[in-house]
Amino acid sequence: MRLEPPEPRLEDEPGTRRAEPRPDAPDRRRPPWREFRHAYPGILATIFVALAIMVAADAWLVAKRLRYEGEIERLRASMSDVERQRTDMILATDENRFRTMIELIRRQARGDQDLNLAVSVDSGVMYLQREGAVLREMHALIGPEKTVGEGPDTVRLAPPRGARTVERVLGPSDAWEVPRWVYLDRGLDVPAERSHRAALGPRAIMLSGGTVIYSMPSVGPLNDSTYVMPGGVRVAEEDLSAIAPNLQPGQTVYFY
Repeated sequence: MRLEPPEPRLEDEPGTRRAEPRPDAPDRRRPPWREFRHAYPGILATIFVALAIMVAADAWLVAKRLRYEGEIERLRASMSDVERQRTDMILATDENRFRTMIELIRRQARGDQDLNLAVSVDSGVMYLQREGAVLREMHALIGPEKTVGEGPDTVRLAPPRGARTVERVLGPSDAWEVPRWVYLDRGLDVPAERSHRAALGPRAIMLSGGTVIYSMPSVGPLNDSTYVMPGGVRVAEEDLSAIAPNLQPGQTVYFY
């Protein structure tokens, strides 16, 4: 049997050189997990703590939901068939009525021929508009629904819905008496003097029904970027300052 000589490899051919790694080339190999753990212990600890908090929060929400669902099932089990059917019809009717009301308010705001403000509560946006033409769009923070106060003086506050009217436009030199429940809700002692200038920020709009559209103040209990007054609306100071000259008492503000 005759053996053929093996074909020469490319690197063995005359005039060719085998590629050698560059000494200055970066090492693209991923470091082992142990090296990464020793190099960044603080980052890993922060990640694990954050994950633990999120898992605990999810577990708490699931437990609350299961408890509410169990309570609903217990209450429904104690009802007769007629009572259950009547309850379902009432809930469906109320939900449809609320959706219809919101849609009517939205259409009314778009069709208003006068200059008006419209606040989309769910989207967190406020519009200065006329006949559906948006003149300025502003980001708005909506105060949460909350029960405030203590004892028999508790008040249930919720994001406004429907139509309000402008009663007063406050400037930097105007004072506002901070309600007592605001201090209680913030966990602060209620002072004897609760009236402060610019307590609602450099610009604010007082509406009928007690609703307030305000900017971030530098004094008083609302001077906290993480806190939005329940039942109120907070807008950036530059936005309120820009639209304030166009506002006057009697103008309509729509909440939908």
